[in-house]
Amino acid sequence: MQVSVIIALFGAIILASLWVAPRRATVSGFFGGTSAEGAAPGLWVLVLSQVTTWIFARSLMNSAILGYFYGIAGVLAYSAYYGSFLTGGFVVQRLRAGGARSVQDWLGDRFGTLGTGCYNLVIALRLLSEVFANLIVVGLIFSAVTPDTDSAGPIAIVTVGSLALAYSAWGGLGAALRTDVLQMSVFLVVFAVAFVAFVLSPGFDLGTLLSADGVSGAHNGWVLLLVAFLQVFSYPVHDPVMMDRGFLADRDTTRKSFLHAFWISALCIICFGFFGIQAALDGAAYEGELIGTWAQSLPAWVFIALLVSLLVSALSTLDSALAAAARLVVEELCLAPRNLTGGRIAMAVFAVAGAVLTLWGNQTLFDAVAVSGTASMFLTPVLLAGLVGGRQVALWAYLVSFGAAMLGAMAYLFRSNEFVAALLYDGHKYEQLLQICVCVLVVGCMAVWIGSQRVPDRVAGE
Repeated sequence: MQVSVIIALFGAIILASLWVAPRRATVSGFFGGTSAEGAAPGLWVLVLSQVTTWIFARSLMNSAILGYFYGIAGVLAYSAYYGSFLTGGFVVQRLRAGGARSVQDWLGDRFGTLGTGCYNLVIALRLLSEVFANLIVVGLIFSAVTPDTDSAGPIAIVTVGSLALAYSAWGGLGAALRTDVLQMSVFLVVFAVAFVAFVLSPGFDLGTLLSADGVSGAHNGWVLLLVAFLQVFSYPVHDPVMMDRGFLADRDTTRKSFLHAFWISALCIICFGFFGIQAALDGAAYEGELIGTWAQSLPAWVFIALLVSLLVSALSTLDSALAAAARLVVEELCLAPRNLTGGRIAMAVFAVAGAVLTLWGNQTLFDAVAVSGTASMFLTPVLLAGLVGGRQVALWAYLVSFGAAMLGAMAYLFRSNEFVAALLYDGHKYEQLLQICVCVLVVGCMAVWIGSQRVPDRVAGE
């Protein structure tokens, strides 16, 4: 019964998404998100699109899982990443004040093709991780609700991925913006109903939730909060979905959209994390990335509402990630012609690659965030010196910072390797991640400090 209801509701949402997608695709709408009349998206279209592309299935699951293991400290640690809307908005405003049309535009002006190439490599990996991680959640959900069918997860991954590709490839960024509004509206309603039911349940106690330590204790949650603070300046800049939306509308509308997206998304993440904390307080066993846990501890209709909200968030992120992939391949890398066919081919390649990665397996959902977040940290000293401080950074310093960040990301990914483990602190993986982040920032900042100089005739951000 649960499976039928979930499939029916999710199927209706997919059909509605196909219905609201633009009937006629144009090149400007496909890559630039403009309407059929050539108008830029309005404030709340941008806000809902920003939120739905960051409140995605992987994020919701991460928040709940961290809440289960580390209590309120884990939830706060993950919600701290949503400060990226504030730092990302700041970076976008500085870039646009200097006349840059994108992050690549600013980097290319200072570091040439090699500089943009390094950046594009990082964001390509980020986009792949978004496609991969959201498809993984789709597979987890259908595997959990149909435990007797081994093929349910892979079939769901292929089906949802194909449907997301279908309407994304039809309208590109324009389709993603329109469907984001629908999907986020549905998500907010469904999740609000589930959360209100949770708050009104007999076992709910806000004070207990806010003081909970989780099943593993709060220490590593606070460690992860420190990691988030170190990564939050560079993290949004390596997310092409967020950065693309920073250049679609006028500066005032864009600034307001980032501010509204911050408080809405942070609130959703914290509220979803409460479900993980409550599961720990109830003494529930950890099963199936918490999906199996919720199936045992929540009323059936609340469980269904949570899973539908996860599926909707996965769908909304997939179309935006594919639209960003098309723009990256066509407009930045120039690997395909700037037409609808070129964009659609790029989308298909990323969709297939992300689906193939689901066969590789996954240690934890947070690893994808941690690896890409660490890789992005090469931008922190570069942006602080060049964009904020108005200094000219030498190419060699940029490359040293990039190399340090990539080595740090690889060190975290392969931390179980004997050679890497010998270099890291003998502790929890988040303590190791903190060590790596500090080392990456120290090396990058030192290189940029030595290899930069003040340019008197260049205004900061220009």
